Amino acid sequence: MDAGLEVDKFASQLSFFFAAHNDFLEEVAKFRAARRLWALIMRERFGAKDPKSWMLRFHTQTGGSTLTAQQPENNIVRVAIQALAAVMGGTQSLHTNSMDEALWLPTEKSVRVALRTQQIIAHESGVADTIDPLAGSYVIEYLTDEICRRAMEYIQKIDDLGGALAAIENGYMQGEIQDSAYRYQRAVENKEQVVVGVNAFQIQEKMELERLSVDPSIETNARTRLQELRASRDSAKVSELLGRLEATARTNENLMPLFIECVDHDITLGEVCGVLRQVWGEYNPPAWA
Repeated sequence: MDAGLEVDKFASQLSFFFAAHNDFLEEVAKFRAARRLWALIMRERFGAKDPKSWMLRFHTQTGGSTLTAQQPENNIVRVAIQALAAVMGGTQSLHTNSMDEALWLPTEKSVRVALRTQQIIAHESGVADTIDPLAGSYVIEYLTDEICRRAMEYIQKIDDLGGALAAIENGYMQGEIQDSAYRYQRAVENKEQVVVGVNAFQIQEKMELERLSVDPSIETNARTRLQELRASRDSAKVSELLGRLEATARTNENLMPLFIECVDHDITLGEVCGVLRQVWGEYNPPAWA
């Protein structure tokens, strides 16, 4: 908007990427709250008039941090619960994690089970036949209201700190994440939060899952394709564009048109990032107490 674009020209193209965790009712409410908050903020804060601008588009991935290396078959159940919560919360697209991702890259079989989880929800459960199947439930409506209220308190606090960028620069965001992670880990270690197979219902088990074996030829073929690309492109043009990119990165000019031109001339993402790294260095987030 500061650049002169009207909010209704681009708002409907924005989308979000959310994670789904294990507390089923709270997760459903979380997604419903996000949809409500988006509509409210777009209308009242940014003055969007087009109803399409008020519609929150989001993708959901089941929570990788919830997967356990212990009794990994239990992750199938976790993923199913999380995926169901995302669907009932109104997600537009969905990624289901594989049961063995806490151990290694998933095998073909575990990926298929993850896919079938989505397909069973979509075609057998019936929950996708209704737009908001839990609407009107007292607990869902209460949780939705409560999440909205607390989220708005967070947004107001971040605004008071000077906005999201200022909040990151002064460590507020990082501190909140660290505090949340610490509280959760303490709860697990004190067994206030039960994680099945980790701090309760443990067994002595011998891991018998199939492991993924990656074909070394994949790397060899990728290297060959990259070498062929670099040999076939216009090296003079590549040098010229990378020089322009370096010079422009030292200014406040919009880099996006130049990024597109670089890609159009077969300059790789690694090469683009290498130039930017030379100019700006690498970001090392500070540790916040």
